[in-house]
Amino acid sequence: MPQRLPLQGIRVIEFCHVVMGPTCGLVLADLGAEVIKVEPLDGDHTRKLTASGAGFFPTYNRNKKSIAVDLKSAEGRELVLKLIASADVLTENFRTGAMEKLGFGFDALKKLNPKIIYCSLKGFLPGPYEHRTGLDEVVQMMGGLAYMTGGRFGPLRAGASVNDVMGGVFGAVAILAALNQRHATGEGQYVQSALFENNAFLMGQHMLEGFATGQPVKPMPDRIRAWALYDNFKTKEGELVFVGVVTDTQWKVFCESFGLTELFIDPELKTNPQRVVARPRILPIVTEIFANMGKQELMDRCEKLGLPFAPIAKPEDLFEDKHLNASGGLTPVTLNNGIKSKVPVLPIEMDGQRFGTRIDIPQIGEHTRDVLKSVGYSEGDVEKLVSGNVVTAR
Repeated sequence: MPQRLPLQGIRVIEFCHVVMGPTCGLVLADLGAEVIKVEPLDGDHTRKLTASGAGFFPTYNRNKKSIAVDLKSAEGRELVLKLIASADVLTENFRTGAMEKLGFGFDALKKLNPKIIYCSLKGFLPGPYEHRTGLDEVVQMMGGLAYMTGGRFGPLRAGASVNDVMGGVFGAVAILAALNQRHATGEGQYVQSALFENNAFLMGQHMLEGFATGQPVKPMPDRIRAWALYDNFKTKEGELVFVGVVTDTQWKVFCESFGLTELFIDPELKTNPQRVVARPRILPIVTEIFANMGKQELMDRCEKLGLPFAPIAKPEDLFEDKHLNASGGLTPVTLNNGIKSKVPVLPIEMDGQRFGTRIDIPQIGEHTRDVLKSVGYSEGDVEKLVSGNVVTAR
């Protein structure tokens, strides 16, 4: 870890749960900001999710401090206002109107702290849909992504929380832009990021594809490949390997290496558009060759030739991925049950450095004492708040 992190000295107060908001805070925290997560006395409900939600909290909440507060109490709201007065950024993804009801809306807080950058992470930006409840699933269905993913199999959500994660990242981008603008103006501002608009951004390439070609856009499972070879192939062991040949140079190298000179010299296969049309002729030949090769043999050959290839991995395979482990792409964390694990870090590098775990996943209220002392509360004050059930502190 670099001695001085890019966002060191920036204080963020986070009122967020589930994935989108915590992802925004994670980006800022990993880059060095002090992110203080404000939780209810019994903790963020995301901590308690099971099944497909069991990985949410441990993935998106490292490098944060936890303070557990009863926001319905006058003392709880007072101490949070003191924190906000000391902060550079506030993030929230509560339902519309919830922060205002607590007295923590932007209009109120900018009077308390004119330099505050206030980021709301919502389902929809202002417009006809803004009061709807937004979920990743909802916007994938209404925004074309589920259609593009499922095709003839029917609408199918993508295999990760793509809008939640990207929406959180775009929220962080807006915050960083606002921090930079504050250097010139001296003032904070209100910024927003939203799931639906993020999904629309992802669909831009397909929207313009249809506009440019004059043809309805076909979903991924149903579309004609842009290249002659861009498929999963079964190897001798029965395992699949993806192989792509996406340039004329790669086509030449591929044909030479796999003994397909007759295909390379065929004038009807000279260009990629010609080869796409000839896929019914090319694919059976290639499929047979690969079916007689071992999985590792095929991948080694493709790597040597510089051809795009990939084994078909499962999420759990990434724990042992040699590249992620050698390059600092995984960082240690401790789950709530005490089990040590690893989680991917931000997919960026700055000056040769990756950004890993400085603060392990926080327990509920783990940092309440230290955070309150940073805004003037004494140990006695904290004990009174604990005994009054205003805060949870460890």
